[in-house]
Amino acid sequence: MSFEAWIVFALFWLVFVTTPGPNAVNCISNGMTLGFRRSLIGVLAILTQATLFLILSALGVTALITASPLAFTAAKLIGAGFLIYLGVRGWLNASKPVPEVTRPARSIYLRAFAIATINPKSVAGYLAAFSQFVQPGVPIWAQMVVIMPTALSLTALSYISFTALGAGLGRAAMGAVFNVWVRRVMAVCFIIYGALLGSAATPGRA
Repeated sequence: MSFEAWIVFALFWLVFVTTPGPNAVNCISNGMTLGFRRSLIGVLAILTQATLFLILSALGVTALITASPLAFTAAKLIGAGFLIYLGVRGWLNASKPVPEVTRPARSIYLRAFAIATINPKSVAGYLAAFSQFVQPGVPIWAQMVVIMPTALSLTALSYISFTALGAGLGRAAMGAVFNVWVRRVMAVCFIIYGALLGSAATPGRA
C-alpha cells in the first residue's frame, strides 16, 4: 500500500469509526453510568470485534455473508431486535437511580461485543474498505501489516473519545432531571438505530 493509498484509507476509516452509531451510543452510555476506566472494557470488546472482522474480511468470509440475502436478513433482524430491546429497557430504567453495584466486567464486554458484531452495517463498512483499498496483486497478509494497526488505532482513539464524552456527561449530570433525559436520549438512539437497521435493504434487493 502506497503512502497516498494509506492516507486515503486512514481518512475513510476515521469517518467510518467516528460517525455516531450503536457502538458510540453504548460507549457514551457506559461512560455515564460506569465511569471512564471501567468503561474501557467495552472499548476492548469493540477492538476484539474489529480484529475479528478484519481477519474475516481478509479471508473473504464477510463477502460470503453479504452475498447471501438470507444470512443478511437474519443478522439484520437479530441486530435490530437487540438494539430496540436495549432502547426500550433504557427508557424504562432512565428514571431509576443508577445502581451502586457495577456490572461485572464480563457483562460489559459481552454487551459491547454483541452490539458491535450483530450490526450488518459493520460488515458493509469492512467490505467497502477491503474492496476499495486492498491491492489484488499484492499478498493480502502483507497489506494487513499496514491495514490492521491503522484501523485498530483509529478505532481505539474514536471509542475511547466517546467513552470520555460519556464520563464527562455523567459528571455533569448532577441534577436528576438532566440525568433522566440524557439517559432517555441514549435509549431513543438505540431504538432509532434498531428501526433503521431493520429497514435496511437486503443485498440484491435495493
